[in-house]
Amino acid sequence: MIRKHLGAWLAGALLVMTTAVARADDKPPITIGFSMELTGPLAVVGKSGLLAFQIWAEDINKKGGLLGRPVKLVYYDDQSNPANVPGIYEKLISVDKVDFLISSYGTNLVVPAMPVAIQHNRLFFGLFALAANHEFHYPKYFSMLVFGPEPQKTFSQGYFDLVMAQNPKPKTLAIVAADAEFSRNASDGARENAKAAGLKIVYDKTYPPTTVDYTPIVRAVQATNPDIVYVASYPPDTVGILRAVGEVGLKTNMLGGALVGLPTAALKTQLGPLMNGTVNVELWEPVKSMEFPGVMEFLAKYQAQAPAQGVDPLGYFLPPFAYSELQILGDAIEATKTLDESKIAEYMHKTTFKTIMGDISFGPDGEWTEGRPIWVQYHDIKGTDLEQFRHPTTVTILASDKYKTGEMIYPYTKARE
Repeated sequence: MIRKHLGAWLAGALLVMTTAVARADDKPPITIGFSMELTGPLAVVGKSGLLAFQIWAEDINKKGGLLGRPVKLVYYDDQSNPANVPGIYEKLISVDKVDFLISSYGTNLVVPAMPVAIQHNRLFFGLFALAANHEFHYPKYFSMLVFGPEPQKTFSQGYFDLVMAQNPKPKTLAIVAADAEFSRNASDGARENAKAAGLKIVYDKTYPPTTVDYTPIVRAVQATNPDIVYVASYPPDTVGILRAVGEVGLKTNMLGGALVGLPTAALKTQLGPLMNGTVNVELWEPVKSMEFPGVMEFLAKYQAQAPAQGVDPLGYFLPPFAYSELQILGDAIEATKTLDESKIAEYMHKTTFKTIMGDISFGPDGEWTEGRPIWVQYHDIKGTDLEQFRHPTTVTILASDKYKTGEMIYPYTKARE
């Protein structure tokens, strides 16, 4: 009799538990939609960001999701083509009816989505977009980029601070930039900082994003004999420009600025010693002073999955910021207990969030309230073996003082020796 009653009780308890699980599973997911560069020239970065998003979704779903509902990522390949972006976001909003929108990687792919998000009055998170909101001033936009309330100026300010700290002070400057949204924003800030420093600009030209041969550009720069060269390029251009610099044997005292992509494993192993001597703005390096709570644990998880996914095996560039972006969005949803984007945006504007990239808060245009870029110099790179880049032995943080790890080798020609 006891066994019979016990069996009935266990069967009933199992039924209750099964029903509870079924009800939890039956809850519709909270959907987060985005485009991403999964093919094309920016896929080398975009795919690493996707893996970071997927790791966050896996982590949050293991904890029960958000508001008791699972999280689902809805995404499409924008093929690294800005022209594809508006249509994807219209589909995410009108067909997929996603709950939240985040962006692809980079200014050139974020800005085309802005008018769509604004037209539909949607909260929008931009990933590595330089000053994407400086013309729109859209109150529901938030930026995952470290350059603070004046991103266009801050983006190159540290470079010019380092320039003017040299003795004798440089006098002439060449600016090389792609004819694209990101590079235009970066070079506009560079001109502003150059003017403030009293530098004479002797070369200032853009090149088409479709450029393949950069040798004529570097030769034209060399003909002006500039003391300093500032470059604003996207990853494919960065490779072409530094290869042309090596081929031409460019002579200048300082080269770099915004050679985007240098922290990625793909560019490190393509360029190797061609990176030596460059001084560049960066976002994070694996040094003790930048080991924010949780970042090394995230990278261990990312690096364990990266080989099978065929993505950047180090993950030092985009992935920690992509993960942090969704940390912020998830925390805001949980704190407000709602999917109402107006209430969530209001909360995000007045809250400091704890992420694996440290504490982050947002100003009126959605930029970080406090800038936190670093400027680094690459040196002593030998060959293209990946292991030399796993630890910060081939890179020195020159600024800011909070994260500084050493002094600059100057001039550029000496650093190349």
